[in-house]
Amino acid sequence: MMAVAFAAVAATTRSILLRDVDHRVDQLLAQETGEFAHFEERGVDPETGRPFTDPARLLRVFLERQYADPDEELIGLVGRPGTDPAQLTQPREIDVRRPLHEDSDAGRRIFESPEASGTLHRAAGEIRWAKVVVARHGGEPEAAFVVAFHPAGEQAGADEVFRILLAISGVALLMTTGIGWVVAGRILKPVRLVRTAAAQLTEQDLTRRIPVRGRDDVAALAETFNAMLDRLERAFAAQRQFVDDAGHELRTPITIVRGHLELMGDDPAEREETLRLVTDELDRMSRIVEDLLLLAKAERPDFVRPEPVQLAELTADVYVKARTLGDRRWELAETADREVRLDPQRITQAMVQLAQNAVQHTGPGQPIRIGSRGTDRGVELYVADSGPGVRPEDAEVIFERFRRGTARRGTRSSGAGLGLAIVKAIAEGHRGRVRLRDTEGGGATFVLVLEEERPWA
Repeated sequence: MMAVAFAAVAATTRSILLRDVDHRVDQLLAQETGEFAHFEERGVDPETGRPFTDPARLLRVFLERQYADPDEELIGLVGRPGTDPAQLTQPREIDVRRPLHEDSDAGRRIFESPEASGTLHRAAGEIRWAKVVVARHGGEPEAAFVVAFHPAGEQAGADEVFRILLAISGVALLMTTGIGWVVAGRILKPVRLVRTAAAQLTEQDLTRRIPVRGRDDVAALAETFNAMLDRLERAFAAQRQFVDDAGHELRTPITIVRGHLELMGDDPAEREETLRLVTDELDRMSRIVEDLLLLAKAERPDFVRPEPVQLAELTADVYVKARTLGDRRWELAETADREVRLDPQRITQAMVQLAQNAVQHTGPGQPIRIGSRGTDRGVELYVADSGPGVRPEDAEVIFERFRRGTARRGTRSSGAGLGLAIVKAIAEGHRGRVRLRDTEGGGATFVLVLEEERPWA
């Protein structure tokens, strides 16, 4: 595109220069012929003091008083049609291949032409001409004043400027191409690094990063790509850990089922016990699979479907459902009398899961409190138990998949460690979070913190 633009500029400049040459030649021809016509009309012979009667004398006197430009010829032609006219010229040399006063054939063609001006194309070079036919008296010979201009020199100047512009444009194009190549290389280097790094990434190696230099848009691209790699690395690591943990959790019941089936005898009581154990393990596997499917759905935008809900009524419903989970001293501690937007089914599922978790870590008759309250920024729903509590080092890991706190191990839990992960997914689906707090007098309190002013999915 730059080459085309440079060529267009050079060609346009040449066209403008040639047009200026034509314009100046036309002005020159008009000026010279005008001066001669004025002299013919009002001039007098210096010898007689009277108007000219001899065309040759008129032409000679006029030519003696004129000075021609370098590429211009002023010629007087005297003769008859069909014959070579006699020429009256200024005694000077002109720097052209073949001047008009030396080309009798060209002079005759101009002399005989009925036009007052024109262009004569010759092998020796183009001639732009104009003439004024001299008034004749009776049988006096015909005569004409001719102005001839050789535009080759002027046109050569325009062509020279055109060639210079082409040469300058070529050099500028080469320099621009070189500079553009270097600049584009420096700009695209991080992009090539991104492409190379992306090509070298595999599921087993996500450790490559793009070096970030500067603070421009390309550096921002590299930082964004590195951040994406960080997320991918964490996602792949979590996926591998998830698959490993899921395989471990599913492998145990499968091994138990296989072992009991292989050892099962013909005794009806033994077969009944084996069937009970196998059914129990299959139910546990089914719960693990259902929990895994639920966690997989948590990544979808329609995982929760908020709607206006009376929080006091929802809290009371959760309390009623939780009371059937075990022989505990259930308490409806408090309720928040306000309307909020949330998914009642998912919140109920999370609260029942927290209540089930509390049942597993408390004994018969021990208190478990369920409640909800309003805050400055939203609402909180909580389940508080009086069990052994959670160690500080376990406070974060218990919300991960297939993880359980060490202080609460050995109790009546038969789950796979997915319950609190599901609670966390439901809270985050509501743009909220789940928090662990100590219970006064001992135990653990799990709180769903939902902030109303944040946008809902």
